Amino acid sequence: MIPRIVGRTPQPSALSAGRRARELDALAADPVVDVLVIGGGATGAGIALDAASRGLRTVLVERRDLAHGTSRWSSKLIHGGLRYLASGQLGIAHESAAERHLLMTRLAPHLTRPLAQVVPLYAPGHVSRGAYLGLGYGLGDGLRRFVGTPGDVLAPPGPIGRAETLRLVPAVDPDGLRGGVRGWDGQLLDDARLVVAIARTAAGYGASVLTRVEAVSAGGDAAVLRDAITGSEIRVRARAVVSATGVWAGELDPSVRLRPSRGTHLVVPADVLGGADASLTVPVPGSSSRFVFTLPAPHGRAYIGLTDVPAPGPLPEEPHATEDEIDTLLATVNTVLARPLVRDDVIATFAGLRPLLAGAEGGGGDDATSDLSRRHAILEGPSGVLSVVGGKLTTYRRMAQDAVDAVAERRFGGVDLPGSLTRGIPLTGAWPRQRLGGIAAPARLVRRYGAEAPFAASLPDGPGASCGVTPQELEWGVVVEGALTIDDLLDRRTRLGLVGADRDASTDAAAAAFERAGVDPI
Repeated sequence: MIPRIVGRTPQPSALSAGRRARELDALAADPVVDVLVIGGGATGAGIALDAASRGLRTVLVERRDLAHGTSRWSSKLIHGGLRYLASGQLGIAHESAAERHLLMTRLAPHLTRPLAQVVPLYAPGHVSRGAYLGLGYGLGDGLRRFVGTPGDVLAPPGPIGRAETLRLVPAVDPDGLRGGVRGWDGQLLDDARLVVAIARTAAGYGASVLTRVEAVSAGGDAAVLRDAITGSEIRVRARAVVSATGVWAGELDPSVRLRPSRGTHLVVPADVLGGADASLTVPVPGSSSRFVFTLPAPHGRAYIGLTDVPAPGPLPEEPHATEDEIDTLLATVNTVLARPLVRDDVIATFAGLRPLLAGAEGGGGDDATSDLSRRHAILEGPSGVLSVVGGKLTTYRRMAQDAVDAVAERRFGGVDLPGSLTRGIPLTGAWPRQRLGGIAAPARLVRRYGAEAPFAASLPDGPGASCGVTPQELEWGVVVEGALTIDDLLDRRTRLGLVGADRDASTDAAAAAFERAGVDPI
């Protein structure tokens, strides 16, 4: 039995194969619910948390695993809305800054951190370029102050000298370097870990979180669910059915029109970028508002991203980088590096699809997905299914709140439901940022589990995985975080599956974790 942080959620939040089986049995025995959520990404998990915390009987189904789709392929940034200011999308900019504030100060301080973003400045033109960038960062900082994020969480931006630029991003070319501009934004340790934390918090408020369960058909008040493990089906009646399936929303409701955009990242060893703990931010040639940036990442890696290109045609289960995208990212970042990167430096790539609204304001021509609005919308299709589309990872909580508000208005017209409580609900493991250092557990585990790190550290020993991933982390993924397969552990609970060599070196340790937990992986 894994101890529970008393007072964090009204009920135990641990997910496991046993809990899944019990809740499927309970749903089959009583298949009438208030809200059925389809989709286990950040938005779906957020909707489940918002609905369950308002006292609604809530079931979330995901046909594969938590964070299987777009939510695990982000840049791992908690954006403050600077880019949206530049394009005049003031509402989205404010919403992004406000949600970043909540994540970093209240909801998930243990999973977020401030990240310095350094734009190197080269002669000639460094003075005017620095002034332009400084103005933009200054506007973003105004948003930070307006929403109340303190300076000890995100410091004000400003110019830095040549020596400080080289210290922060040591891989840059020193020739012609005159200094830089440093801004700040929020970074996630891991986007998939955020999704798991949201889902577990929803479970702690009574939501049933059921992975490997597919909605084979759905209407506005009913759905047929199939257990992918046993093949058994349950017909569920619901007062509201909400689709949070992202770019796949059209599969449930063909009336939903989206224009998917692909964002691609490269994975390189951190040492080829000098082991920088800051983000090297490089302007895209010919653009005044687009950048390629590097990001420090777990396991001694760094990410380079990101593209923003149309992704028409059939939707793949897992998108992949194209050769042109790899070339473009390398060519752009190489404009400021002392030792240009080559293809052999790229040890992996990943790509995600953004569910952009077709016809959203802020769009340019047919190929201008980079300029499409990131606003979200709640759409009701002919079948009555409510689809949550658009938006971005940073604003998942607000999207979820709006979705449940729409449910309350359209499906509970005569019932006075409480308003959203999620602004004040910390996610599992949350702990005040200034007190994280006092948690009695290894720093590695504190960064991943926050206040739950001592419990994770107390699990039995066993074979560890590659990149220093401990046996305790692997077993925690099984007994607390609901991993049902070895891929769940490697691809989404630890991210070791991103690099092929890491996956190969860790498969036996993952299998041993299931054995220690007394669970057979499916």
